[in-house]
Amino acid sequence: MSRADAPPTDPHPTDPRPAGPPPWRWLTATDPDVVHALLTSCDAHQAAMSGTPAPARRPETTRRLVESGAVHLLHHATGPAGMFTLTERPPTGTDETVFPPAERPLYLSRLAVAPAWLTAGALVGVRCVRRAVEVATDTGGDVLRAQVNPDLRDTCALLALLGFTPCGPTFDDGAGRRHAHLHRPLRPAAADPGKD
Repeated sequence: MSRADAPPTDPHPTDPRPAGPPPWRWLTATDPDVVHALLTSCDAHQAAMSGTPAPARRPETTRRLVESGAVHLLHHATGPAGMFTLTERPPTGTDETVFPPAERPLYLSRLAVAPAWLTAGALVGVRCVRRAVEVATDTGGDVLRAQVNPDLRDTCALLALLGFTPCGPTFDDGAGRRHAHLHRPLRPAAADPGKD
């Protein structure tokens, strides 16, 4: 093929593969300072919106959870957008007696969304909870358990929409901090052979 017969070069080539990382991606968190800053900024925002005290968060706990690989971070091209922690052990203050029996429960905790994304319509909280359900199911959990501040109405509504139901009473520490327990089955219940 002569040079004159060669196809013209597109001055504006379009590659169907975007350059660089995708705008949204899931990471296993590695920096406890980033995680703690996201968590406490969300706590402060939620406390201001609900008029309730922010939970006390210990940096040592954040560091331990990050080092164990339990913190899942939703990262946007602009920075951390949301996160959750998924563990086999219940968080401090969990009353196991309120839950229905389970063979392999997993625990969702420290669900947080960067305040800038709470009003941006990006559904970061939905993405986080759906991802938690997906990871918990893929790792063999049969139920996902969580604690929630019942005064955070939007969070409670989101969790209810995504299949979480309340278990037991609402607990109060006497200083204005309340929490309730929720659970979500991850697998269909086994059929009872004695029923049609």
